[in-house]
Parts: sequence; C-alpha cells; structure tokens
Amino acid sequence: MAQKQKYYVVWEGVEPGIYSSWSDCQEQIKGYPGAKYRAYSSEQEARAAFHSGWESPKAEAIKKVSRDALPPEVITDSLAVDGACSGNPGATEYRGVHVGSGQLIFHQGPFAGGSNNLAEFLALVHALAYLQKQGKPNMVIYTDSITAIAWVRNRAIKSTINRTAKNKAIYELVDRALVWIKNNQWKNPIIKWETEKWGEIPADFGRK
Repeated sequence: MAQKQKYYVVWEGVEPGIYSSWSDCQEQIKGYPGAKYRAYSSEQEARAAFHSGWESPKAEAIKKVSRDALPPEVITDSLAVDGACSGNPGATEYRGVHVGSGQLIFHQGPFAGGSNNLAEFLALVHALAYLQKQGKPNMVIYTDSITAIAWVRNRAIKSTINRTAKNKAIYELVDRALVWIKNNQWKNPIIKWETEKWGEIPADFGRK
C-alpha cells in the first residue's frame, strides 16, 4: 500500500515553511537549536497551522473589515492585496481580500526563498489577472507597496533575491506573472493604500 502524502510545517528552523517530504523538512531542522516542526495529513491543514503559529496551529481567520471601520474615501467594492515574508529571503506568501466584505479571494504560499517585494508583486498581478477573468475591468485594486506598483508599471522586476533551487517555485510564478503583464492590458485603477491615514490594508497578514 502506498504511503499517504504528508506535509511538514517548520516554524523555527533554517528556513520556516511547508515541505512536502520528510527529507526536505530534515534539512531545515537538523542541528537547529529549538527547531519547531510538525507533520500534517493535508496541505490545507499545514497552511492553516503555519499561519497560526506553533503554539496554536489552527486555521487562520480572515479579518472581516466593516464598512463603518473604513474611511469614506476608500472604495469598498474593491480588492486589497498584500504579501508577507518570514526573513529575507524566507517563507513567502500573498493574498487578495475584498475590501467591503473581508472575503478572502485568493491566497498563495508559503514559498521558500522569496521576499516581501516578490510577494507584493505577485499579489498585484494575480489580482489583475483575476479581475480580467471575472470581467471586472474597472474594479480598484489597493496595495501598500510602491515597489509592486513600479514593477507592474514597468513590466519588469528589480529583485535582489538570487534564483536558487530552493526558490524555484516562487520564481516560476514570477516568470509567469511577467509574461502576463507583458502580454495583457488592463484598466483597473491601482491605488496606493494610505496606511498612515487608513490603518493596515485589509489584506494585511498582521505580522508586524
């Protein structure tokens, strides 16, 4: 009988993240003082546990953003995107959230060996592609990343993170994103989220 696939979460190790093989997990924890890790039977469980942390590995609840909690100048029928990275490079992920309802629209990661800038860029391109497929060319996208806005505008990235075998997965997404923005046009307004005035962006991972 074939052995059932397991997923390994490393919270504290050489590079925190989710690994699909025990040998990859071992590379992150072997000889690492105080390593924290655990095996899960599904990728969904592993992702939820990674987000929640070692002490209480439960599914992460997406914060619901009330219309009343947002300033009047914020367009509620819009998408907010954000990225997060544990280390630089490190475990990287991103997501998109509907501003008015707080509904999670998409979430990708974590991926090993990325950066916050790469995550923010991928989130923004994902939102553009998603809204194009949904037939919503006028929906506003909010991001708090000036870098991501510049990379999308220039249709090129300027990352200091070198490509390695470890971060192959995230760079495959980056390459796909670059192809998409070079071969597509969009009308969606991309607006800088004013954190100092409005508070944290609705898609924020809350790890500051």
